[in-house]
Amino acid sequence: MNAPGREAVASRRYNAPMLSPTLKLLRMAGHLLVGALTVLLVFPRLDRAARGRRVSVWAAGFMKALGVEVVVRGPLPPHGAGGGLIAANHVSWLDIHLLHSVLPARFISKAEVRGWPLFGWLAEAAGTVFLAREQKADVLRVNQIMADHLRDGDCLALFPEGTTSDGSGLLPFYPSLFQPAVEAGAPVWPVRVRYLDGDGRTCVDAAYYNDISLGQSVMKILRLNGLRAELRFLPPIDTAGMSRRELAKAVEDAIRNA
Repeated sequence: MNAPGREAVASRRYNAPMLSPTLKLLRMAGHLLVGALTVLLVFPRLDRAARGRRVSVWAAGFMKALGVEVVVRGPLPPHGAGGGLIAANHVSWLDIHLLHSVLPARFISKAEVRGWPLFGWLAEAAGTVFLAREQKADVLRVNQIMADHLRDGDCLALFPEGTTSDGSGLLPFYPSLFQPAVEAGAPVWPVRVRYLDGDGRTCVDAAYYNDISLGQSVMKILRLNGLRAELRFLPPIDTAGMSRRELAKAVEDAIRNA
């Protein structure tokens, strides 16, 4: 997998300064501009691996611009281990940037994300594969793309819940997108995502769920101080001899138990 091979505990951790919402907004806007210019001017000269590294550096800077402390626990997938799949619970639109900040990966995302102003365009430039989940033919198309990437040794990432929650629990996992990992014999890394406030409690205000708009969610996060985003990488699951439903349940159970 195209990811750092190391044991990570409290990785990329820094003392997040107390910033006003206005300053955070300005920092975010400036960082988005840098990302747009990088895609337009630098990406055409880079190969896929170099683009992935650029995306990871940019995502780490994006989290820092928002004053979010990033903490990583558990062993990251080793570099050069072949293709693998990251499967995480889904809490916020920040989740993609959070995971990108610690490893290069191609995300599988719902088709609606492509229509988000600027964020959707940047996601597409970062190699995101968009899926119209309600269309069976599109699920088959994306599964084939995923299987090809896994056989090529790529790192893929998805959110099997299919939507976000408030972060206090876990929604049932959809098994369909685990089929490519079964076919390619690729390992699956369960990852627990959570957002904590300055007192170490689950921060529901960081979640993007129910009827809240993207703009409202962005403003809520800009008003937060002391926000900590935590990734916990759990032991990989060997997919040999498993069906996609068995695999989905094993990943769901691993994250739920964490």
